[in-house]
Amino acid sequence: MKEENNVKLPFFGIPKLYTYIKPYLPKIILMVSLGVISSLFDSVFPIFNRFALDNFVAKKTLEGLPLFIVLYFVILIIQVVDNYVTCDLCGQVEMGMDRDLRNASFNHLQELSFDYFNRNNVGYIHARVMSDTGKIGVMVSWRMMDIIWNGAYIVWVLVMMLVMNVRLAAFVIVMVPVAAVIAMYFQKKLLVLNRKIREINSTITGNFNEGITGAKAIKSLVVEDKIKEDFEKDTEKMRRESVHSTHYSALFTSLITMLSSFALALVLWKGGNLTESGIIQIGTLSVFLSYALGLLEPVQNVIVTISEMIAVQVNVERLFRLLETESDVSVS
Repeated sequence: MKEENNVKLPFFGIPKLYTYIKPYLPKIILMVSLGVISSLFDSVFPIFNRFALDNFVAKKTLEGLPLFIVLYFVILIIQVVDNYVTCDLCGQVEMGMDRDLRNASFNHLQELSFDYFNRNNVGYIHARVMSDTGKIGVMVSWRMMDIIWNGAYIVWVLVMMLVMNVRLAAFVIVMVPVAAVIAMYFQKKLLVLNRKIREINSTITGNFNEGITGAKAIKSLVVEDKIKEDFEKDTEKMRRESVHSTHYSALFTSLITMLSSFALALVLWKGGNLTESGIIQIGTLSVFLSYALGLLEPVQNVIVTISEMIAVQVNVERLFRLLETESDVSVS
């Protein structure tokens, strides 16, 4: 199990999956393109607020308001359609990958000899065919989309802040590497803990299977108390590790929230001075406040998603270990 946990494949094992990804490349390319466009729209909405504050509020005029409303709703509708198509494509890629990988693994199982099934229990084989393929499908679709959207959003926001005001942008940008370091540290801890939890869960699942299929033998040998004691130890161990993981997650979330609040405080302090001096307008300050509140979450999401994709390498390796197993049966 420890060898599986240390599996490292290039590019999260995606090159190994290329044969199964290839039929969906057009959909993936379109999905990625739409994700980049959607992130651009999300980063643009604070600019609309800036325009409204600097023109309609500050100048106390409604000139240009109809065009503003029309443009706002056009972009909103385009984004809604964009998100719908993107989610639909993600679902198609996920379900298609799941189907293809499960068909391939099931068909390969039909070619293996009885010896393979003697050496591997039903729970192990079932996990390869169902659980591992499902996680791979999610990685190729939703996890990849998470990285694309969040990464593109970070880039768009940084560019827009630098264009508007370099000095004020620096107060927000300086928080990005700090958030990234915190996220990487906690995700390493959480990754180890979650792997332990999955190992224990696999043991519990195996005990379930053995307890049900071997019920007659257990009762014949009168070892119900021993089986119950072992099972309770495993479930208690899983509870303990799960609580430990929850503590780390809570601390991680609290630190990121505190960092966002600190970035907001810096923007309010420096932006307030710049606004009072007439260097920037109130609308620009509003944009920076929005970005200060919303920028660190995508950074966190990127780190979390990368950690999840690293963990899926184990699933890729285990699935291909099954697919690459040669049968002892030879056809003459």
